[in-house]
Amino acid sequence: MTKRISIKKVDPAAYKAMYALENYVEASKVTPIHQELIRIRASQVNGCAYCIDMHTKDARKNGETEQRIYTLSAWRETPFFTEEERAILALTEEVTLINQQVSDETYEKAAKLLGEEYLAQVIMIIITINAWNRIGITTKMQPALD
Repeated sequence: MTKRISIKKVDPAAYKAMYALENYVEASKVTPIHQELIRIRASQVNGCAYCIDMHTKDARKNGETEQRIYTLSAWRETPFFTEEERAILALTEEVTLINQQVSDETYEKAAKLLGEEYLAQVIMIIITINAWNRIGITTKMQPALD
């Protein structure tokens, strides 16, 4: 694998800006479990191994179960996720695959179940992890072996 730049080292101001957005997200009303479900699912869709590794560990630290983590990529096929989580996961997938558009059905269901403020914060978390995924994938960040 060709070595690529570390944006954090080359342009610390860019990382500082990303961390400012991350700090906003962390301070939001969105539960830690919902945040990690969003981060893991978007990272799975995008294929960002670095972020999948990081956020599955973070999810476990926040009390998420192994079973739900293992089945997250097939969440529609399991009974393990609440109605709100299903709305969040559907929205996460559609925002992540933005070229396919966010359907009115998905958006309206999320708005109904989550309320406007929570929905706004969920959208910002989805956008933030997608930005991090693009940094990780473009620069070929790799998870460390435990």
